[in-house]
Amino acid sequence: MKEGTDVFIIKAVLPVAESFGFADEIRKRTSGLASPQLVFSHWEVISSDPFWVPTTEEEYLHFGEKADSENQARKYMNAVRKRKGLYVEEKIVEHAEKQRTLSRNK
Repeated sequence: MKEGTDVFIIKAVLPVAESFGFADEIRKRTSGLASPQLVFSHWEVISSDPFWVPTTEEEYLHFGEKADSENQARKYMNAVRKRKGLYVEEKIVEHAEKQRTLSRNK
């Protein structure tokens, strides 16, 4: 808190990919009372592999078959590919079943 004022200063590190629309969202949720100031700080390499899939039995037990937590590197890679109009390998529908009608059409 800044002395003599009712201003709070909060410093945080936010990935650039997550910062798009951040200012509008903050203003919307605070009814215009908060205004963020975004400043570039540093580069950092994402340590995870975007193409990683669990292969060993221990990995399946720990992460599950589909690795429940989303791979951040893959998420950012797919976002860039979508933005540039490149192919993104996605499953749109999972576990779909055909829809049946209960009554017969005469």
